[in-house]
Amino acid sequence: MNVFFRVAYLVGFKPWDSGVTPPELVAVVEGANALEPGRALDLGCGTGTNAIYLARHGWEVTAIDFTPRAVAAARRKVEATTVRPRILEGDVTRLESLGIGTGFSLLLDLGCYHSIPEAGRDGYARGVTAAAAPGARLLMFGFAPHQMRFGPAGFTREELQRRFPKWRIESAERGTDRMETWWFRLRRL
Repeated sequence: MNVFFRVAYLVGFKPWDSGVTPPELVAVVEGANALEPGRALDLGCGTGTNAIYLARHGWEVTAIDFTPRAVAAARRKVEATTVRPRILEGDVTRLESLGIGTGFSLLLDLGCYHSIPEAGRDGYARGVTAAAAPGARLLMFGFAPHQMRFGPAGFTREELQRRFPKWRIESAERGTDRMETWWFRLRRL
């Protein structure tokens, strides 16, 4: 997958990086039951749209992507703003090696986990769990399995329950896309 994303950003093919913050995140940050700003971790941040959004709403943000062009674009976008989320190039399946710290109260995964190969998913889950504060929220978007011949492998609710035993799924909402997508809200126990 790493090569795919590097080439996609090189040629400008990035339909997942719309530049628009999803309404599901806006609801968590600005909605009726909005979370109090704290530390946020944006996993697979792409060009930084959501990291900037969160920082503008008072969050202390660390954002990570493994694609150098995406990280460079995110850093350029940040420089053009008055906020300063921390943008890192790194592997989200090895969070402990990035020195990001702990105590994150909001973790956002907008289509990152569903692209991680099977061999890296346990490392991702361990790292996310270690970085999260007790009671933290994880907002995760992804494809259901087998949506495309090529591309993300997807995941199921059952997989999340198995890989994230220290989390409780608070909600699962089907996306409005023509393909089967899901928004999951998990809470750290």
